[in-house]
Amino acid sequence: MIDSPFSQGKSILHSLDPRVKILVVSLYSFLTAVEKRPVVLLYASFLPVILFFLSRLRIREVVKRMLPVNGFVLLLWLFLPFSFPGEKIFTLGPLVATREGILYCLILTWKSNLIFLTTLLLLSTSPIFHLVHALHHLRLPSRLVQLFYFTYRYIPVVHREYTRLSQAAKIRGFQPGNNLHTYRSTGYLVGMLILRAYERSQRIYQAMLARGFQGTFWTLHHFQWRKADSLAGVIFFLYFLGLCYLKWL
Repeated sequence: MIDSPFSQGKSILHSLDPRVKILVVSLYSFLTAVEKRPVVLLYASFLPVILFFLSRLRIREVVKRMLPVNGFVLLLWLFLPFSFPGEKIFTLGPLVATREGILYCLILTWKSNLIFLTTLLLLSTSPIFHLVHALHHLRLPSRLVQLFYFTYRYIPVVHREYTRLSQAAKIRGFQPGNNLHTYRSTGYLVGMLILRAYERSQRIYQAMLARGFQGTFWTLHHFQWRKADSLAGVIFFLYFLGLCYLKWL
């Protein structure tokens, strides 16, 4: 989701202080996640739409990153409409789809896309190092911030290691199927991947100690609060006031 190419740009969102972005995403995600009324969600939909035009990102790239999320949401549509009691809409064999179940799925789909799109547009327009630095400024626990950074940094490394092991198995003639040999080989692959990830983590830890790492990441880039950040903060504050007013109206 936090893709490096998105952080290269000169839009208003790219120049916005990452601390403002993180606070806005956190508050927006919480307020949207606990809401169920369509009127409030319609008001909440204005923010990601405006952010999209301000970000100047290509719609094709944004939609491409939203597909995996909606793939997961699609699984909910296979079960929830048939598991909620209520007014019957149609039947599928012994399964009964209810009006309440379908409405519940619609609300979940709506909210998940709003939260993901807002998070994508705000956080992906800042480099990962700026986000980590901003989390430190917001006084989050240092170990939690470092865990977030290392997770982001080494997931691609683990994926490359998995690709290497998978290709080695194919070169040796391995063809996956629904049989015991495939299950055993897959288990060996996962075990080897965990073992190599552990060995790499030990090498990385020793290398960091050799370079004098004492639990603090130093950076040459420091944030400077500007008038534009204050203006953006006021605008977001007013927007959330309207959202809260509709929510508790």
